[in-house]
Amino acid sequence: MSALDYVRADLRGYDGYLSARKQNSGGQVLLNANESPVAQAFDTLALNRYPEPQPQRLREAMADYYGVRPDQLLVTRGSDEAIDLLIRAACVPGQGRVAIQSPTFGMYAVCARLHAAEVLDIPLLDEGQQFSWNIDAMIEQTLATGATVLFLCSPANPTGQSLPAEAMQRLLQALQGRCLVVIDEAYGEYSTQASALNVLGQYENLAVLKTLSKAHALAGARVGGVIASPALIAVLKACQAPYPIAKPSAETALQALSPQALDNTRSAVASCLKERQGLHHALLALNDVITVYPSDANFLLVRFQNPEKRYAHLLDNGIVVRAMSQYPALRNCLRITVGSAEENQALLTLLVNQA
Repeated sequence: MSALDYVRADLRGYDGYLSARKQNSGGQVLLNANESPVAQAFDTLALNRYPEPQPQRLREAMADYYGVRPDQLLVTRGSDEAIDLLIRAACVPGQGRVAIQSPTFGMYAVCARLHAAEVLDIPLLDEGQQFSWNIDAMIEQTLATGATVLFLCSPANPTGQSLPAEAMQRLLQALQGRCLVVIDEAYGEYSTQASALNVLGQYENLAVLKTLSKAHALAGARVGGVIASPALIAVLKACQAPYPIAKPSAETALQALSPQALDNTRSAVASCLKERQGLHHALLALNDVITVYPSDANFLLVRFQNPEKRYAHLLDNGIVVRAMSQYPALRNCLRITVGSAEENQALLTLLVNQA
């Protein structure tokens, strides 16, 4: 099968909006896009001109970093835009079914709802000390309901676990020809599990999400990507806004992918993993902590006896963590990002000293 078999029939061969930059590139006198011919005095990036729809140098740098070809990657505004594009491409408006595994990243369901697609929830299994995926149920229910696209976050947000490689391949194999499988690896740099990109060439129904927001410390730049078959990437590109990546973001992202910056990123990830281990043990020692779930990401999910009291106390003292009460299975949980050594110590001091 082709990747196009997972795309809406009316979008196969669709070219999208023909922007001025897409229609013609190059030239010295640009009179085709109704831009201002004069930049602002403070402007060092020629922001009076529209950016490249897909910044070539950035696309090549990201492809090189992830070990794929440029035609397999679409640069997006973080992972959120990629999620929205995939649902738009796979689901006819008002139709289609998007499979998720709660508790999970909320944007999968949000984008599905905005597209009037039905959400099929196949909940994670809470095994007491960790969460896991019910792979058999995911395969069975996805096939039985004709789900169009399945989103799976690994490492999972907010529960922290990674999907084992053998389970991922069993899922991809079972859903081949039937459902597009999207593996969201926003926290992949923190995980010891192999990336789904290792099997990208084997499965036309696989798309992988990446972002520079987490490990690469560029949450404010809003740069991510979706990696998949070139045929699917071409459809997503046609569905994308004309100029999605701002020049300052593209330039910043290029700097983050330089050899020196990547060395700094690897060092920061190693520091985070060390802090995560220490924080895990310290939190587990608190009297009102029921469990601290193992994590392959840059956060810890902690189940408290009285999370509301803990949350309010931290907030009153200037420390913001994430309440998980919106998820029925996590009503007494807080998600705590691993901060700097100083931030983690401030958190623990408040928790230990709270009456």
